[in-house]
Amino acid sequence: FEKPSVIQQRAIIPCIKGFDVKSQSGTGKTATYVISVLQRINVMKKETQAIILAPTRELAYQIQKVVLSLGDYMGVRCHACIGGTNIHEDIENLKSTNPHIMVGTPGHVFDMLGRRAVSSKAIRMLVLDEADQMLGHGFKDQIHEIFCKLPTNIQAILLSATMPPDVLEVTKRFMQNPVNILVKKEELTVEGIQQFYITETEEKKLKSLCRLYETLTITQAVIFVNTRRKAEWLTQELTSKDFTVSVLHSEMGQSERDTTMKEFRSGSSRVFITTDLLARGINVQHASLVINFDLSTSLENYIHRIGRSGRFGRKGVAINMVTEETQHMLTKIQNFYDTKIEELPANVADLL
Repeated sequence: FEKPSVIQQRAIIPCIKGFDVKSQSGTGKTATYVISVLQRINVMKKETQAIILAPTRELAYQIQKVVLSLGDYMGVRCHACIGGTNIHEDIENLKSTNPHIMVGTPGHVFDMLGRRAVSSKAIRMLVLDEADQMLGHGFKDQIHEIFCKLPTNIQAILLSATMPPDVLEVTKRFMQNPVNILVKKEELTVEGIQQFYITETEEKKLKSLCRLYETLTITQAVIFVNTRRKAEWLTQELTSKDFTVSVLHSEMGQSERDTTMKEFRSGSSRVFITTDLLARGINVQHASLVINFDLSTSLENYIHRIGRSGRFGRKGVAINMVTEETQHMLTKIQNFYDTKIEELPANVADLL
């Protein structure tokens, strides 16, 4: 790390010093808490010392990869505890490896703690990543139960794009005088990503997308839509036009999701279609283009979507397809992030 992001500059030290920390999600947040956890655990001890909770399997896998790459020379052991896997194998794995860090979705982590597959006595840190999403997905009871199963002096680190009442309730009940880190909205805007828009009617968006693709022969793109049905429809339409397309949505099984990610990462598929639910858990660093086929209905999710491109200092382009009905949302996004989204120029191919 040559230049830490705003959240890294402000949150790592309080986390390492053992304070409870409540922070808004910002650029570089995963490394913020992973660095803190790695600094605080003792790798010489064969026991689980930290739990990281995430709302989706994809995000849990992603976090595990960051833990293993940043902790590579420490010999850190990290287990991803997620649904859709063989429960008995999982229990055996946990008991035989005694991971220093356990990453997972709340339901599965709660299950493993309940089955005593992992001992909670040495756990000193609990990280809640995307807390608003987890509570929104109905994980409230499990999170409460997990807290109750952990030592009373646990250090809690909570990251959340928004602070709705559910999140604030968690912070009041389980955190002691947390250090609050608020990131200014303009500091959240992803640097290095050029943002554009095209105005089109709903019926003509598909035609417009295909035209775009003719001019951008070199690139892989992540395309966001607002519903699972739209994702399936768009996949069908593009496949019938001979595009190699991967689609990912919440109704798919784990092995199907894994295959989809592999296809896109290996480059065998050029177009990756998905919904907001998975916007936060997908890390496709080589994709330099994000297309919002549907404009996000959530201001906070916009940043998670366009942050898929241009990661780690690469150049990236985000193109928003706007209809008359969604024009007001584009204005809201620009005001919220204090950013300018220009009309798409004719020479878009030169920008990628």
